Amino acid sequence: MLSNAEIGIDLGTANILIYSKAKGILLNEPSVVAYDTETKNVVAVGKEAKEMVGKTPRNIIPVRPLRDGVIADYDMTAQMLKELLKKVTKKSGISMRKPTVVICTPSGSTSVERRAIHNAVKSYGAKAVHLIEEPIAAAIGADLPVDEPIANVIVDIGGGTTEVAIISFGGVVSSRSIRTGGDVMDEEIIQYVRKAYNILIGERTAEQIKMEIGYAQGDHPEEKMDVRGRDMVTGLPKTIELSSTEIQGALKEILEQILETIRATLEECPPELSGDIVDHGVILTGGGSLLKGMQEWLSDVIVVPVHMAPSPLESVAIGTGRSLKMIQKLQKATK
Repeated sequence: MLSNAEIGIDLGTANILIYSKAKGILLNEPSVVAYDTETKNVVAVGKEAKEMVGKTPRNIIPVRPLRDGVIADYDMTAQMLKELLKKVTKKSGISMRKPTVVICTPSGSTSVERRAIHNAVKSYGAKAVHLIEEPIAAAIGADLPVDEPIANVIVDIGGGTTEVAIISFGGVVSSRSIRTGGDVMDEEIIQYVRKAYNILIGERTAEQIKMEIGYAQGDHPEEKMDVRGRDMVTGLPKTIELSSTEIQGALKEILEQILETIRATLEECPPELSGDIVDHGVILTGGGSLLKGMQEWLSDVIVVPVHMAPSPLESVAIGTGRSLKMIQKLQKATK
């Protein structure tokens, strides 16, 4: 067993990823905890807990302790981390006793929110905890030359937040963060189906719709999908057919907000770095960037090349793990 493991954690609203330099991604599971309200014990975490959403008896509640990229329920987050790190130890054989941990925080988070993340990891027994800003971690994970004096533009569309940052010389030149991401897209789909069809659907169904027939703005070949939900008038199960054009309309407003954030960040860019952006373009990362047509649509409207990170879902976790050797250089470490 390796002692004093060095690990990077992407504490995401939708998924938690744990990365080690030795073995790569050790764990990628949903940020969900199911607990028993009577005994206050954790029943399941990660995949098992997510499968319980909307299907549990009254005393067992699945919760997502992270909202909008920050900790909403401190105790549950600490419990979830503990259980997931136990899973990692079992699966990989890497001892998680007193690990050195690098963990990312949204660039717009307050010092109180950062302290909560720091303490949640420290309470597990970490030897040292370093915090790194999420856009920098995403840029490192997307293989960008962050420590060179070149403008690297990263757009990280996560579950709870969308972060846009221009990075040069290992630091953030300008950044914007909005608390809008994949979760809000799911919520919009739920609201649309309720208003248009009087049908109630759950979070998991909404996420499936988004992944299968969700499209960014722009022309696309129309697709259809059968969706089951509960009729709000009769209370009985009902199946309806949704088209990708309808979902595209439901997501329009959120995508406009993301576009506005990208534009506002690019407008704040120093003129010396603007030329780099035209040459190198913008890198998309995060689960939300996998929405069909996103890359083409953004490229059309902001008129600079838009590229996809090599592994958009894992960029932040890989970046946190790799940043250990750069932490002193980046000077983002907080003790």
